[in-house]
Amino acid sequence: MPNTLRKSERLDRKKVIEKMFAGGSRSFSVFPLRVVYLPVEELEAPVSILVSVSKRRFKRAVKRNRVKRQIREAYRMNKHGLLAVLTEKKCRLAVAFIYLSDQLVDSSVIEDRMKTALARIAEKVAANAETEQTPQVS
Repeated sequence: MPNTLRKSERLDRKKVIEKMFAGGSRSFSVFPLRVVYLPVEELEAPVSILVSVSKRRFKRAVKRNRVKRQIREAYRMNKHGLLAVLTEKKCRLAVAFIYLSDQLVDSSVIEDRMKTALARIAEKVAANAETEQTPQVS
């Protein structure tokens, strides 16, 4: 499978984004990233991502774009483990990566944190899918 980031893998549906941040989504932090994710059925791709860098933290668009590029690249190179779990569980996710730091960070640090974040998402999705599949005895 190629290391690409297609248009269908980018989160651009306003309703889904509003639903993610209105509540009901799950989130955790792996500094300098905050990850917000929500199981969604109406997406084409198994995972659609959104990358956000605050204008308050980086006034210059050049720096914001650099950080967004680093995050997208780290996701693109390490998404295969998460995709394997999602295709196995037949689940679709909307994921937002929000940059928290006000300092520029090296790409290797972001890639390391991205690996950790994707592994945690995969672990939580797998655990959640198992609890939904087990019949409850009353």
